[in-house]
Amino acid sequence: MAPSRKFFVGGNWKMNGKKQNLGELIGTLNAAKVPADTEVVCAPPTAYIDFARQKLDPKIAVAAQNCYKVTNGDFTGEISPGMIKDCRATWVVLGHSERRHVFGESNEPIGQKVARALAEGLGVITCIGEKLDEREPGITEKVVFEQTKPVWAIGTGKTATPQQAQEVQEKLRGWLKSNVSEAVAQSTPIIYGGSVTGATCKELAGQPDVDGFLVGGASLKPKFMDIINAKQ
Repeated sequence: MAPSRKFFVGGNWKMNGKKQNLGELIGTLNAAKVPADTEVVCAPPTAYIDFARQKLDPKIAVAAQNCYKVTNGDFTGEISPGMIKDCRATWVVLGHSERRHVFGESNEPIGQKVARALAEGLGVITCIGEKLDEREPGITEKVVFEQTKPVWAIGTGKTATPQQAQEVQEKLRGWLKSNVSEAVAQSTPIIYGGSVTGATCKELAGQPDVDGFLVGGASLKPKFMDIINAKQ
């Protein structure tokens, strides 16, 4: 991993938890030692963004799980980048496979959301990837490049082998080099998100183009600490 790319671990809590058990999880996270060269970000449900930011130690950043593509307006049920920042969260997860495949979000509006969030100063964890039935025929590159231009094993319980993860992430870095610049390709962390567990994280983290993880269900469990320390 290039020196300019800090190891990154995101915990996506999805639509899980209430104040009591999330408070217990936050207590565990606050007591844990986070390696100095690892950035940790947790994404609580929207209702608990402010709660999480108040309770979490500053060593752990907070993300929203989604946002809309404009600053404000008549968009019932949405949240803007400015609202996220007002709650002192600094990141947002966009384009997650569940947003794409459960809620029908397509590449273009996701790209618009990414552009707005970046313009308003949020860090963005942009998710791309193919569904399992798209990996089987071998069209991974076509799918992920199309998504990158404007979700790979996420939610299936199937973890890619370290070699599969490295292969795709190396190709993505090559796409950035060819279509953006060498500097962007070298400085952009490309993280893996596909049913990462404490058992699989160390070998995945050892791959040269795997710069970290976006973790789902495992981020709600004590084993999340093992994933945070995967590079140690």
